[in-house]
Amino acid sequence: MVQLPSSPKIAVIGLGYVGMPLALEFSKHYPVVGFDIKASRVEELNRSEDSTKEAEPKEIKSALERGLIFSANKDDLISCNVYFVTVPTPINNFKAPDLTPLIKASEMIGAVLNSGDVVIYESTTYPGCTEEDCVPVLEKSSGLKFNQDFYCGYSPERINPGDKVNTLTTIRKVTSGSTPEAAQFVDGLYRSIITAGTHLAPNMKVAEASKAIENAQRDVNISFVNELSLIFDRVGIDTRDVLEAAGTKWNFLKYSPGLVGGHCISVDPYYLAHKAESLGYHPAVILSGRRVNDSMGLFIASKVVKLLIAAGKTVKNSRALLLGVTFKENCPDIRNTKVVDIRHELIQFGLDVDTFDPWADGHEVHEEYGFQLSASMSDAGYDAIILAVSHDEFLKLDLSKLKAQKGGVVFDVKGVLPRHLVDARL
Repeated sequence: MVQLPSSPKIAVIGLGYVGMPLALEFSKHYPVVGFDIKASRVEELNRSEDSTKEAEPKEIKSALERGLIFSANKDDLISCNVYFVTVPTPINNFKAPDLTPLIKASEMIGAVLNSGDVVIYESTTYPGCTEEDCVPVLEKSSGLKFNQDFYCGYSPERINPGDKVNTLTTIRKVTSGSTPEAAQFVDGLYRSIITAGTHLAPNMKVAEASKAIENAQRDVNISFVNELSLIFDRVGIDTRDVLEAAGTKWNFLKYSPGLVGGHCISVDPYYLAHKAESLGYHPAVILSGRRVNDSMGLFIASKVVKLLIAAGKTVKNSRALLLGVTFKENCPDIRNTKVVDIRHELIQFGLDVDTFDPWADGHEVHEEYGFQLSASMSDAGYDAIILAVSHDEFLKLDLSKLKAQKGGVVFDVKGVLPRHLVDARL
């Protein structure tokens, strides 16, 4: 067994919502290269700009001044000896794990891996993925032997996009390593930047599983209140009124109904389900929760159509305004947003839909989902207004001025608007 690095030189692979804050923090203590395959992302960071809004320009500028390197050149990784992998782990059209970014990152690291180096994965996966899928790629690309020539670690990311309170350093970090010595090394690196402290897991599979169940638990809990919305809509009572009443008991868990999108909660349960099914177990609770949450876009669109009919409006060619397309408020992240499900269903019903979002990047939306964001909201008025994302800007709107002259209906997906302004809410 070779010795672990005594003077870490860090490479962070992937400069998105997870990798970029990690690179900034580590650069306060170690030499760091932040690598991304997208040259445009590297260029904007080198201009001290961040389209994810996770870092202020002055933070990035300070990091650059102290020596942080942002690069899209693989050669800049050669001198590094600790590699953090923070690439996306999406699902494919069949809702199965797509490990392509993870495997490609492992191949690239393997090509520059040297004796004694450490590779630490933060990308969310299923238990066993690091050792079963990534390590063989590292070995093949490098010609080195796992736990003899190089080591691995796993520490699940806990970044909450758009959250300025619960940030990288203030959230306790789960750590792990492929040997006891590697685990201590990995834990020590994180302890140097995480003020909230760390939790050293017994092994990498435990650390991987901890991340998978964090998001699966939240997904199942939200699916329960979403199912309540489907039931109480038929009963004819307001779900949030019911939840408010039930919440007066001390041990009631206060979850709210809503769209479950983004890169974590709506994706990670499929990774855990995939692993379970590969071992011969069908995870009924996890997958039933996913089905409920994936159906909410259709429910909302159908409810809006029923409201239009009740208001005496012709559904076909009615004008609808969809407020928001990001997966959460006050954040530019559009990954796996379920707002597009509402849009798709409304169009299928024959409505003309304008989608407006001051936070989202129009080019990214068109590239990812194939439609153009509206540059502004029409003065002609809308027959239906759907508040899908509670950006601060939307809470200040005068909805009466956005409604059609002969009235219009308002559906509040987030349950944040005054009750007298809305016709229905989730």
